[in-house]
Amino acid sequence: MRLEKCWFCSSTIYPGHGIQFVRNDAKIFRFCRSKCHKNFKMKRNPRKVKWTKAYRQLHGKDMTKDATFEFERKRNRPERYDRNLTEQTLKAIPLITKIRHDRLEKHISNRHKPGKRKEMEKDSKELDQDIGLLPKKLISNELAVEKPKIKVKVVQQQTEDNAMEE
Repeated sequence: MRLEKCWFCSSTIYPGHGIQFVRNDAKIFRFCRSKCHKNFKMKRNPRKVKWTKAYRQLHGKDMTKDATFEFERKRNRPERYDRNLTEQTLKAIPLITKIRHDRLEKHISNRHKPGKRKEMEKDSKELDQDIGLLPKKLISNELAVEKPKIKVKVVQQQTEDNAMEE
């Protein structure tokens, strides 16, 4: 079963699906759905259309460079069937999938870090500016929670001068 890639959005095209366009110079363009075909006919650049894989890779939204992508690469050279190699490959697929998933999660969390930090800064600034709008009970409770009071016993030692004055 041969799986093709859509020329416009880079999604997978399964057998019996999609549209194929052959240009006068015999160049073949495969599209996964009519949306991609129509955008191609409108001469839109896939790198400028936000929902395409090319846009997401160009703008750092998706992982682009990772060793796990090498396994998915198309190879035009036929390989001689080897039972052991096939068995090792099938055993490695779940491990590679897990590694790719973990790296993708890490990439996404790293991508969201600056936005979360900016949001926290904005929220703290807004709280500092509008602290007077909060009810006084809430403010006093927050201060009590933030800064617990420490009781310290102070013992006053009487000096000889102080004792003589009495």
